[in-house]
Amino acid sequence: MIEDMSEHYRQILLGLGEDPTREGLLDTPKRAAKAMQYLCHGYGQTLDEIVNGALFASDNDEMVIVQNIELYSLCEHHLLPFIGKAHVAYIPTGKVLGLSKVARIVDMFARRLQIQESLTRQIAEAVQQVTHAAGVAVVIEAQHMCMMMRGVEKQNSVMNTSVMLGAFRESTNTRQEFLQLIGRSK
Repeated sequence: MIEDMSEHYRQILLGLGEDPTREGLLDTPKRAAKAMQYLCHGYGQTLDEIVNGALFASDNDEMVIVQNIELYSLCEHHLLPFIGKAHVAYIPTGKVLGLSKVARIVDMFARRLQIQESLTRQIAEAVQQVTHAAGVAVVIEAQHMCMMMRGVEKQNSVMNTSVMLGAFRESTNTRQEFLQLIGRSK
């Protein structure tokens, strides 16, 4: 697969008017193919592999929040990066998820071609599926290179998305508590 992708990158270089045989570009098609494969490695992962049984019995029924999980993804429209952070919360119903697994779930979906709105929903639904929580909330704030480097070129723009499931959707108080704890509400 790397060889096929490398040839495509070579063709892109030619299409840009570059000479892929010049010294600085000799290995670029292969490096670009390997980089793209790494940036999209989420396609080769499954939720079961990521969680790997790291669900633990707990009588905690209070909100669990993992905040400021950095994420790097690629916009499916331009193949340009968007970079930001996710805040993930859930209300356990008998089991808690291993802490690192929340970040790994974020990474698995972020490492696929995405739009931020879908990424937010995929993370929330995956946490819900794994934990059977009473509610799940996900907020993502990210900067999109497709908006900063091209098009309108707005350097300080930040996109915010949220998905609220279960108790976070049904209860204004629960939602407000989450938003206050992550500093998104005054």
